Amino acid sequence: MEIKGLSAIVTGGASGLGEATARRLAKAGAKVTIFDMNDERGPIVASEIKGRFEKVNVASEEDVQNALEASAAAHGEARILVNCAGIAIGEKTIGRDNVPHDFARYKKVIEVNLIGTFNVIRLASARMAALEPLATTERGVIINTASVAALEGQIGQVAYSASKGGIVAMTVPLARDLSGIGIRVCTIAPGLFLTPMMKGLPQEAQDSLGASVPFPKRLGDPDEYANLAQHICENAMLNGETIRLDGAIRMAPR
Repeated sequence: MEIKGLSAIVTGGASGLGEATARRLAKAGAKVTIFDMNDERGPIVASEIKGRFEKVNVASEEDVQNALEASAAAHGEARILVNCAGIAIGEKTIGRDNVPHDFARYKKVIEVNLIGTFNVIRLASARMAALEPLATTERGVIINTASVAALEGQIGQVAYSASKGGIVAMTVPLARDLSGIGIRVCTIAPGLFLTPMMKGLPQEAQDSLGASVPFPKRLGDPDEYANLAQHICENAMLNGETIRLDGAIRMAPR
């Protein structure tokens, strides 16, 4: 799929992996709409890439439908969807004094990361299905964001790991469901990347985490994620695959 001239949607595009992806797709010639809750940073990024910003709760059907309509009116129907929106918490199944994991916090992580991802996929793919196929016979491509925590979740990551494990688990059935209409689906499972959350840690902690990566011994650059997302768009044989992007790290319990 040639990216130039196509309409693209990036959820979580106001920062981190999503922002890097929005910038790279725009540089490749896509007309990008950012879906994000951050209505301070989002419009700034959108302006810089000559794209659009829509304030969207990805778990809300109404929000996503309205944003898809607005994006289509401005840029045409999207053929590229990259799902980067997500949240993370740290909480053990049983905490101090035998206090169980907060149920509302667990549900919130699942709602945003897993249900929100699927909500955008189901609504965006229905619109892609109505488009004429490209010369490559594709109608669209969907890229989701999991995590190495989906496979090696650490202590305190039960909610986050469950949400990202669900994304990995639905990759193949999504690809199979949508293959008949020419929509590809892949998932990227990043390791330790220099996202805003990481940047909030002391430099010593960042260096220590980077040194734990077998090679290269550093934190990932968000543009390296974006580079892979671009390649997935452009390589029509990539479908139904979860790709680890992690420098060969295998997470320890803590």
